[in-house]
Amino acid sequence: MGVLNNLVPEKVFYYFEELCNIPHGSKNTKAISDYCVNFAKERGLAYHQDASNNIIILKNGSKGYEDSKPVIIQGHLDMVCEKEKDCTIDFEKDGLDLAIDGDYIYAKGTTLGGDDGIAVAMALAILDDDTLEHPPIEAVFTVDEEIGMLGAVAMDCSSLKSRLMLNLDSENEGHFLVGCAGGMMVECVFPAERRRWSGKVVSVHVNGVTGGHSGVEIQKQGANANVILGRVLYALKKKVAFNVICVDGGLKDNAITRSSRAILMLAPGEEEIFMDIIKEQQEIITKEYHKTDANMSIEGFLEVSKEDEASAAGKMPLTEACGNAVIAALRTFPWGVQKMSQDMEGLVQTSLNPGILATKEDEISLTFSVRSSVASEKEELYERLVCLTESLGGKVNRSSDYPAWEYVEDSKLRILMGDTYREMYKKEPVMEVIHAGVECGLFSEKMPGLDCVSYGPDIFDIHTPQERLSISSTKRIYEYTVEVLKRLK
Repeated sequence: MGVLNNLVPEKVFYYFEELCNIPHGSKNTKAISDYCVNFAKERGLAYHQDASNNIIILKNGSKGYEDSKPVIIQGHLDMVCEKEKDCTIDFEKDGLDLAIDGDYIYAKGTTLGGDDGIAVAMALAILDDDTLEHPPIEAVFTVDEEIGMLGAVAMDCSSLKSRLMLNLDSENEGHFLVGCAGGMMVECVFPAERRRWSGKVVSVHVNGVTGGHSGVEIQKQGANANVILGRVLYALKKKVAFNVICVDGGLKDNAITRSSRAILMLAPGEEEIFMDIIKEQQEIITKEYHKTDANMSIEGFLEVSKEDEASAAGKMPLTEACGNAVIAALRTFPWGVQKMSQDMEGLVQTSLNPGILATKEDEISLTFSVRSSVASEKEELYERLVCLTESLGGKVNRSSDYPAWEYVEDSKLRILMGDTYREMYKKEPVMEVIHAGVECGLFSEKMPGLDCVSYGPDIFDIHTPQERLSISSTKRIYEYTVEVLKRLK
């Protein structure tokens, strides 16, 4: 018996639990895409699955809606896979361990993938219900949205007839997204030349950073563990003799890094001052971030863990020049909010997040999610990263470039959806532009004249193991979506 069996609407939560049972992290979407294919086959619905695992499922309009303009219901199949340190789930093989706490669904020890599994679940529930009134539906499920919207980039939209799109990839009920920032992934790569050097293997760990989505939560101006690590290493470098063996932190460029570490080779006799500086930095930095990151810890270890020991095994320390370049990058590269909008109060206009720090045998990379609703500012920030990286002897790789989604002044869909929301819930909807990437931008670029709105139920702490989905909000948003479809005659 499923954990969500007694929840309403039954079909929405049935399909959500089905999806949660299938591993579906970014780049691991074949199984969940095939599930959608089988869903379509079993119901005699036309479908198309492309080489990237994107899928389109078609359903004719209900009686009286046969000649209505078609509508797209869109969401993405992949999820961000983050977990607590003691969690044993293997995201490549295992489903999620769902649980309910009052009005919330969560996954024990991991992200939930409500972003954006609930969109797919709602679409499947609509496709599976022949009692609903609706125009012809084109259900569009993309992949790898969380790592640069790669599925939407690769998708051939030429077969899509609709120019109306309901994008269910928002996490704040009553807030309707009608524009978003553009962005890109920028990987700054530094050579990792190594040499023999004698000393004691030690480590520095930054943990307990709050984290969150690097677009919608960047304005909170909390800590980033990779940045904090660079600050600590630079403080150490001024007074302690050591060389870097490896540094790593974060798994996703669009998730604010919650933990980061450095494994170092410390010169003999430097143990006491090493620990003193770590303690000093802990006191200074945690005081600065006591509001946003109350659980942050900065620790030094003279006796490294088995995990750290395994990471350092067989690796000689970096040369002093290479180590200094990496520390300089972590310490000086821009990060966080760079500019606020002068047109919309409270809107972040330009930002970047150093989400992934990774060491390989011959290189060290620092990967940023760069965002801006102004194309020229996005390019200017990219040029800054190129200039700084090349000055430190590195190189830059640019990928996952996606356009901003510009606000459409005369959107008929926005007006209809706003009126529907007011009538159903007696509340004023919030129409807003956000500082985060939404696939609507890519679809709008590929499909001139597309009228789209992004919305969804309340989901809290997305991209973290604390993620939770509101049951009551999901019910309201599903009922609202059904009503919007009814009015699109």
